[in-house]
Amino acid sequence: MASLKTWCLLPLSVLILQFITPTETEVVATVSKCNDFFFENVPPQIKSIMPNGKIMNRVRFKVICQTYENEKRFVTVYDITNKIPVFSAYKYKGPKEGAKEGRPKGEWKIEPQLEHSKKGPNMEDSEKDEYTNQASDKDYKKYKNFNRGHLFPSSYASDENDKESTFTLTNIVPQSITFNSGSWGEMEKCVKKKILDKSCLNKEAFVVTGAIPSNNKTGKINIPSVLWSAFCCYSAKHKSFVAGAHWGDNIAEDPRQSKRLETKTLEALEKQFHIDVFPGKECPRKETVITCGGPAPTTTTPTSLSTKNQENFTDFLYENKKFQNLCKKLFNKSLKLKGRQSKEIFNLCLKINKNPLRSEKITEELKQSVLNLLNEND
Repeated sequence: MASLKTWCLLPLSVLILQFITPTETEVVATVSKCNDFFFENVPPQIKSIMPNGKIMNRVRFKVICQTYENEKRFVTVYDITNKIPVFSAYKYKGPKEGAKEGRPKGEWKIEPQLEHSKKGPNMEDSEKDEYTNQASDKDYKKYKNFNRGHLFPSSYASDENDKESTFTLTNIVPQSITFNSGSWGEMEKCVKKKILDKSCLNKEAFVVTGAIPSNNKTGKINIPSVLWSAFCCYSAKHKSFVAGAHWGDNIAEDPRQSKRLETKTLEALEKQFHIDVFPGKECPRKETVITCGGPAPTTTTPTSLSTKNQENFTDFLYENKKFQNLCKKLFNKSLKLKGRQSKEIFNLCLKINKNPLRSEKITEELKQSVLNLLNEND
């Protein structure tokens, strides 16, 4: 796993970026208006880059209030030396009613104010072969082993214009094709489907996704060694804030293997990369009650099912490979159940497969039947 060595060796400027800097370019001056994309309006703290949420080297690291069609969509801290973003932060709001699915057909875009401070705030199409302070569309076309990897995924955008805005190259890093389509892509889908849409109140959450640079470059663009992402939201189900983090090495994966990224705590992310994504007390740092990939946070399998673990039972089913294998056997009819609970267990499998399962719909008798069945198939 890579470290922040590439960034930690940077000389620190004595000038500290404040989030209201009227004398700076529009890219910087509008940052105070983009605090809505940070949880509690507080930006992440990254050692040697932005401790206490203030950028130390404002010549190299630029804050972009990503603007499309005169509306601010999300915020990015961009490294003009490595030509990749440090992170993009955004507020997940769920899809708007009637929003089109799939990727938009627009052109790749750039941030004009990184080149000329007097340009307007809206992102523009990437039309030049080369830019001084950012990557161009042509830069990415040269290399066949990497995708243009979104930090703010277009699939997380709430409408067509928000989706278009994610296709700015200041929101993109070179990402291994099989990593993007493999464990990282599966993690994005699972977090959206299982956590953001299902567990977060009103489908609202704050998400920050970033990249750790390496010593390797694709032309003039740095190839990140690691991608990371973290979420925080209020869960009505748990009656508290919930949070979690994922990260993975930006290397090729074997498509024949089903690799999964483990859900980890915010504290683990901070220890690994010196990144405090959600400063403050609301987002839990030492636990993640919702998992999406990898082993579940608990190491014990329930043997009895009282109302105390009622809310956790759906998480147990989603993460239990034995139950998933059992469902596959039911679907392909290699296993037949008997008894009056057999139909209910089959329906559980259907709901797990389509992801609408809610724990309050599972009776104590049914839960005990499931556990008994799993024990019988040890």
